[in-house]
Amino acid sequence: MINPTQNAREFGQDEIIVSKTDLTGRITYVNDTFQRVSLFSESELLGQPHNLIRHPDMPRCVFKLLWETIAQGRELFAYVKNIAANGDYYWVFAHVTPSFDEAGNIVGYHSNRRYPDPSTVEIIAALYRHLLEEENRHANAKDGVNAGYEMLLKLMEAQGVSYDEFIFTLGNIQNTEDLDQALFSFRKAS
Repeated sequence: MINPTQNAREFGQDEIIVSKTDLTGRITYVNDTFQRVSLFSESELLGQPHNLIRHPDMPRCVFKLLWETIAQGRELFAYVKNIAANGDYYWVFAHVTPSFDEAGNIVGYHSNRRYPDPSTVEIIAALYRHLLEEENRHANAKDGVNAGYEMLLKLMEAQGVSYDEFIFTLGNIQNTEDLDQALFSFRKAS
């Protein structure tokens, strides 16, 4: 297990971090940018589960949504906080898509990750703290993931937007105070 630091890793706004996985999420390809930013070598990454770089600040319910979406053959955009080999963190704006064979069967997944907007990261980080708090309120991890997932879906519903719309517009949430109020209203209604 990697011990997280409070140090941020940076990469250029024109750079793209690329990886591919098989159907089970094991890494089959990484580009040089992925290796440089994550501080893992290609040999350390290939064959490993992609969640090797999952930062503990990331709520698992976001990955539940991701896997459900891409397994249905759809793309997903998400803000993700990753962890590097030395424990440093780096935020990305990920675009994850299924890869298809000639017959239209899903054979793996492809992810392009770009530099995220810092003001958006501040709001997403606050949302993720709330989702993680909800997940951690439950003794059973599966129950926690499901509760966080339900909270995420209800928040989108309360904002009157789909997940994709929320990610690209942040709904009506413009700052962390608005997010706190929306989540407080959700908890009172639950």
